Amino acid sequence: MNYKHLYYFWVVAKAGGILRAGEQLNTTPQTLSGQIKLLEERMGKPLFRKQGRSLALTETGKLALSYADEIFSLGAELEELLRGELPDQPTLEFRVGVADAVPKSIAYRLLEPALQIPEPVKLVCREWKLDSLLAELALHRLDLVIADAPIPAGVSVKAFNHHLGQSGTSFFAAPPLAARCQGRFPALLDGMPMLVFGEQAAQGGRVSRWLRAHKVVPRVVGEFDDGALMKAFGRQGRGVFTGPTVMEHEIEAQFGVQVIGRTTEIVEEFYAISIERRITHPCVAAITQSARDLLGTEG
Repeated sequence: MNYKHLYYFWVVAKAGGILRAGEQLNTTPQTLSGQIKLLEERMGKPLFRKQGRSLALTETGKLALSYADEIFSLGAELEELLRGELPDQPTLEFRVGVADAVPKSIAYRLLEPALQIPEPVKLVCREWKLDSLLAELALHRLDLVIADAPIPAGVSVKAFNHHLGQSGTSFFAAPPLAARCQGRFPALLDGMPMLVFGEQAAQGGRVSRWLRAHKVVPRVVGEFDDGALMKAFGRQGRGVFTGPTVMEHEIEAQFGVQVIGRTTEIVEEFYAISIERRITHPCVAAITQSARDLLGTEG
């Protein structure tokens, strides 16, 4: 593999586009495109796909980026070591994967205590689909996976589920849409535009089953794998959307929406998945401890 090509790919992925990466590298977009094409030919699969006017990583691209992050991080560390610039106290690298269905606000609140332990920590965070993250965990490329479901049945990964806690579900809408939601909850959702998680997300299936059980038929106008994108559409009044009840105030403040109903019948659960049966990693211990306060659990 030509590591110069890999470096160009890495910079483009970090910069979010060919033009910005070209400015950082002081090279032309045509040169960058050509180098990345050579890397794709070497790998045999595309690394980027078009997404409007920008580029998005393919699944292969996400995998390549995770390796490139580690490769060039080690390179930078080596340079610092040779220049004698490393701190006296070594930094603990904590590599964690977050399943893409986990709300970003929850993920932040769970992970932030890992940066508060006494020793210096470098947090390396990856977001991906759960099965891909579990494969990385099995290869010891991750220390922990945060997920909204336990290890799926049939997945041959020797790892252990640590239940972090759970939350009920709240329904949110932008003020103009909320004003149209008249009547008692959940009947007021009938016929209303709604934004939902895809069926592959555990929460998406739970919400669908709950709506059927209550004989409520909203008009689904959007289905999302990314909860942050779903909330962005919800902020603009495109539809009602769901979120964890424990994060109600933060969601209302961040997105300018209001709660139109809540239920404890749809429970969103959160798990820390590790290769350790007993938690010994100090960052994981900090996370499980903080989860008790956030999610009201004993872990």
